[in-house]
Amino acid sequence: MSFTLQVENIKCGGCANTIRKRLLELDGVAEVNVTVESGTVEVVADEALRGSVVETLAKSGYPESGSVEGLASAKAKAVSFVSCAIGRMDGAK
Repeated sequence: MSFTLQVENIKCGGCANTIRKRLLELDGVAEVNVTVESGTVEVVADEALRGSVVETLAKSGYPESGSVEGLASAKAKAVSFVSCAIGRMDGAK
């Protein structure tokens, strides 16, 4: 089974690396495919994990599209910059 989420703040491969790493740490997630250009995240896992995936993405600065606005949106963008930088460093190893 798989499901696809439209998320905000995906800018580059560093973002994609962070998303993949954090979601693969969740029990039951078998595979994660991130498409930077469209801002989509495909997760191969049971649909029952959708809430945990959405929560993990939001904590990492990549909230589901349309789920945050105002100050929460600005905070998510700031968190995503840090997550992106970490993803770039992890990808360079």
